[in-house]
Amino acid sequence: MNHDHNFKNLILDYPQQALAFFAEAEAEGVDASARITPIRQEQLQERLGERFRELDVPLMVEWPDGGREMVLFILEEESSGRRFSIHRLAHYCLDLAELFQTERVVPVVIFLRSGRYPSELRLGGQRHHYLEFRFLACDLKKIDSEDFLASPNLVARLNLPNMRYPRERRVEVYAHAVQGLFTLEQDPDKQLKYLDFIDIYAALDEHEIERYHRLYPEEVEKMSTFAERYIQQGIEKGVAQGVAQGVRQGEAEMLCLLLRRKFGELPPALEARIAAADATQLLTWSERLLVAERLDQVL
Repeated sequence: MNHDHNFKNLILDYPQQALAFFAEAEAEGVDASARITPIRQEQLQERLGERFRELDVPLMVEWPDGGREMVLFILEEESSGRRFSIHRLAHYCLDLAELFQTERVVPVVIFLRSGRYPSELRLGGQRHHYLEFRFLACDLKKIDSEDFLASPNLVARLNLPNMRYPRERRVEVYAHAVQGLFTLEQDPDKQLKYLDFIDIYAALDEHEIERYHRLYPEEVEKMSTFAERYIQQGIEKGVAQGVAQGVRQGEAEMLCLLLRRKFGELPPALEARIAAADATQLLTWSERLLVAERLDQVL
């Protein structure tokens, strides 16, 4: 699973809310007056050359008074922390500080799973330490989901499935994440995009999906209505713009999302079959989905 890609999208789509959640200790002054700009990796590659280390999302935060701060986001998804290198992170921070002539650099590491990792780096001799380096660690599995069930921060709500909660409350946590998405985000394209994000990290099994349908019928109805509206808007947009391929791709993605929600994870071969289907076939399968009780009744 490409966790890096998922979290890069999340941070780029919602930079201010990402800073407020992942880097709370340093984000207090990042208000609406601040301008947050992602630093393009192509720019870093060109200017740092061989020193460039592709991590995650470097963000530059600027204020009207000329203040400037660099915030680095790095996702580490290994539970053991073995893939995380504090030396590499320190190198990268120093490179960016030199490149942009700033001493205001805040490194933030998002750990998707708990595990052991070095919290600081010290270099020196017997008498003194001459270089000390630390970073902000956002260890999602150590955050209590109960504290964010009603959060107005969309990034926090989307990450509810990644936080700590008893297994028996997974469906409830999933429901609060979905409710947060539909309440706090009005763009249908992003709603679709982050429904998939929630599904990936909640990973409800067949029984949990059935329980969700039983306990939250209004939310299920809302999602069904959204799906129908999204597909119709896609068709109308495609007709207006003459982009049939884009419409078909959107319909295929939506169908896969709804099938996963109702029946659980799909075999890769089945996803490939859906991706290759034409618009007529996709419409037929979508109509069957509304009444089907088993996956084979749809396809």
